[in-house]
Amino acid sequence: MAKEYRAKVFKSGNSLALRIPKELGLIEGATMVLREERVGFVVEPEEAPRRKIDVSGFAGKAPGIKLAPREDFEERPSVIAARKAAGLE
Repeated sequence: MAKEYRAKVFKSGNSLALRIPKELGLIEGATMVLREERVGFVVEPEEAPRRKIDVSGFAGKAPGIKLAPREDFEERPSVIAARKAAGLE
């Protein structure tokens, strides 16, 4: 069973605020999402954006792994260069 806490609603400027107990471990300034449901309200932390990993430093870090053979493509005439030469662009 979940632990139950009591929280007070108080006036803050022209708004109402909910004082949340420190024991819940929220960080000051954290953005919360308040959702109204049939039986009451649900207050949840906003989902953090997915972190991106910089993989630029990974190259050459795994000895023994060989690079895949380079498969060069055959040269084809450039359509853009042909249009420019013909004065179409």
